[in-house]
Amino acid sequence: MNVALIIAAGSGKRMNQDIPKQFINVYDKPVLIYTLESFQRHPEIDAIEVVCLDGWHDILRAYAKQYNISKLQWILSGGMTGQESIRNGVYYLEAFCSQDDIVIIHDGIRPLVDDTVLSDVIIKCKKYGNGVTALPYNEQIFRVKDEYSTEEYIPREQLRRVSTPQAYRFGKLDWAYHTAFEKKIGIYGSSYTNTMMVDLGETLYFSAGSDRNIKLTTKDDLEMFKAYLKLEKDTWLK
Repeated sequence: MNVALIIAAGSGKRMNQDIPKQFINVYDKPVLIYTLESFQRHPEIDAIEVVCLDGWHDILRAYAKQYNISKLQWILSGGMTGQESIRNGVYYLEAFCSQDDIVIIHDGIRPLVDDTVLSDVIIKCKKYGNGVTALPYNEQIFRVKDEYSTEEYIPREQLRRVSTPQAYRFGKLDWAYHTAFEKKIGIYGSSYTNTMMVDLGETLYFSAGSDRNIKLTTKDDLEMFKAYLKLEKDTWLK
């Protein structure tokens, strides 16, 4: 079984709107529904679990019914941090998943995940035990010497931009979250599943990414999302 674990428990303060950003309507559809539709239509996704902001569970159920998100099986509350929210989702799946099942973790505010990206992260997970969406880094990165200068750079060939979706065998994922929270490893600050895994000594395997797979954090991101929705590819582009 392949289960999508969608994280939608944030309040979205940086968007500075009256409602959480995952529930903002774009062309009369909530952002989170765009995300869920990507997993709903993918033939290799068997079930969807959403870790949702408290007070919005019933609203999500209503939207799921309206937009025919029939794969949505479970809605539960998040934690105080992103890692606590993912942990809640993983622990809840202990009653439903076997060790070899695949869990695909994805940010609810990344609504433009392509079918090809989802397919490849599952392929990599089946082959290696995990798959982490990644792209080459195309800018130059310099280490800071002081506020005004630098003497050292990091070759961009050594860098990858990693995001979600990320796929893991459930047995390893469940072990990792129990270990991390018991030993307080990789669970603070901006930590996520991928960084936690590395902190626990695991090797990660890259899967295909997409520049369209943007995270909606600010108003500018929201405008970019709207532009992507309106964009029609030129027929001559390969």
